Amino acid sequence: MIHHQKTVAVATHGRGFTEITEEVGVVVESSRVSTGLCVVFIQHTSASLLIQENADPSVRRDLEAFFGRLVPDGDPVFSHTMEGSDDMSAHVRTALTAVSLTIPVGEGRLLLGTWQGLYLWEHRLAPHRRSVIVHVSGL
Repeated sequence: MIHHQKTVAVATHGRGFTEITEEVGVVVESSRVSTGLCVVFIQHTSASLLIQENADPSVRRDLEAFFGRLVPDGDPVFSHTMEGSDDMSAHVRTALTAVSLTIPVGEGRLLLGTWQGLYLWEHRLAPHRRSVIVHVSGL
């Protein structure tokens, strides 16, 4: 059994999606695992991970619009506003999504579907530098 782990730094441009499929794929390829699993984990509480369509960007725009309605910035119900009006809404968005994903590996590559991409979803308005741990295990 092979175990390979690397932390990938991802610079975001503020709220929205940053595709990380290629960066994670490079880690998988360098692991020399032919068949196994890739676990991707983000070390933050105001950003999340998502597998979503990578062909039509309107899908990601629509998701952002939906979450904007579902969890608006500055909602008066939130008392945690230490870092601004987007602080607690970012935490709620993260709680509703995922901070860890597991993707099968086959023939030394991520076994994503034709239209699937792996995204870091930044929930804060300002740009951030996020740490994503990629752990690959298998044979």
